[in-house]
Amino acid sequence: MKLAVTIVRTLMGLLFLFASITFLFKLFPEPELTGRVKIFMEGMVATGYMMQLVKVTELICGAAFVTGFYVPLAAVVIAPIVVNIFLFHLFVDTSGLPVAILLVLANSFVAYFHWDKYRPILSAR
Repeated sequence: MKLAVTIVRTLMGLLFLFASITFLFKLFPEPELTGRVKIFMEGMVATGYMMQLVKVTELICGAAFVTGFYVPLAAVVIAPIVVNIFLFHLFVDTSGLPVAILLVLANSFVAYFHWDKYRPILSAR
């Protein structure tokens, strides 16, 4: 089980590192967006900070997943971004839905493995 978690968190971390580094350093040209995807992304960029915040969070959490440091914290911090990625691909652009589902499952698997670390903060004492 521990080996499976290590593989899953490393692959998830590499995916987040790749996505954030390519965006932050503009390593690839951005594709031409159309329709609801364009409207959504224009809104995110128009805030002036949202895309940078998301990508820096992905970078930090991706590094945590790959190195194995602060993995339980990274799984919690990245969870809202993973949920948003899933919902975006469910309602706006279904082309990336398989990867989004895999991200939800991977983050849930990593969080489940570290459940004993979350138990104290979730108790009603």
